[in-house]
Amino acid sequence: MDFSFTPEQEMLRDSLGKLLAQTYAFDQRQALLKADAPRSEPIWQALAEMGLLALPFAEGEGGLGGQPSDLVACGMVMGRHIFAEPWLGAIILGGKALALGGDRAQTLLTDVLAGSAHVALAHEERHGIGAVAQMATTLTLDDGTLRLSGEKKLVLGGADATAMIVSGRAGDKLTLVRVDPAAPGVTVTGYRMIDGRRAATVRFDAVVLAPDAVLRDDAEAALNAVIDDALLTLSAEAVGAMSALLEMTGAYAATRKQFGVPIGSFQAMAHRLADMKIAWAKAQALLLYTTALIEAGKATPRDVALLKAQMGRLGRSVGESAVQVHGGIGMTDELAVGHYLKRLLCIEAMLGSTDYHLRRVGAR
Repeated sequence: MDFSFTPEQEMLRDSLGKLLAQTYAFDQRQALLKADAPRSEPIWQALAEMGLLALPFAEGEGGLGGQPSDLVACGMVMGRHIFAEPWLGAIILGGKALALGGDRAQTLLTDVLAGSAHVALAHEERHGIGAVAQMATTLTLDDGTLRLSGEKKLVLGGADATAMIVSGRAGDKLTLVRVDPAAPGVTVTGYRMIDGRRAATVRFDAVVLAPDAVLRDDAEAALNAVIDDALLTLSAEAVGAMSALLEMTGAYAATRKQFGVPIGSFQAMAHRLADMKIAWAKAQALLLYTTALIEAGKATPRDVALLKAQMGRLGRSVGESAVQVHGGIGMTDELAVGHYLKRLLCIEAMLGSTDYHLRRVGAR
């Protein structure tokens, strides 16, 4: 297996890294979050011009036919900059779920790829991303009228979406439907997560759907593939964030002095830094190995679950160690270290917690 990026992927990483270095320094990121806008339009349009909005989609859908390793290449760079734009929610999750509708979704998908529309996937419930039998959101046909009822948690970008792609249980099958957030019976409660990104809880009270609202019947396998792409991208973000934390913590330990010597010279501190580097190396190796398995067509659901579980454990370990090395200042808003930890904690909780994915590993 080849664990290196292609020259084209290296060029993409370099271009994205330069864009974010110029426009997404820590102070600039904080200013964008305080602006309380769903996204930075100049940066979003720059991503569209670079082809990142079209990257994950097939050429027949108007995309660039990107591979999982392309998502990893970009995700690692975004993780280093704790990128807060809704690329994961609006493109990897919402856009890819929309594309499952085929021709019925093409008009809206074209707007998504152009950066003029924002879609959100409403899928997680109290059971995380469990089996269809555990899904509480239901689709029922009553006197010829299709109705949607239930509640979805952690809908990334849900309060800002042009349209929502909602998963519901129709009998024993998972069905994807397109829902207007402004429709009667839809209640959207928006909030910010601890890392500053926007999400929502969405409730559907017997929402009446148009006949053409159904995007895909029996969509469980196809939606699981979309979620696997998102889990891979999240894992890449985690590795990128860990690498940034490792660098800034090492630099801090080499310059911060106590008793006239750098704190990095203390044995206990040196061991902690070594543990951080080992954790990051394990995370990166597992990420690249799993990516290679996926592209070779040899990955199983257990492999993806193991990746997500390990990213949660290793990311938390690296983040907490970085804060401890920095001391109390590590959790202040003025220093980036605490914001990286918050992002890693969000990654651990999203699309199934560490414990949830460990149970998936043990069940297979």
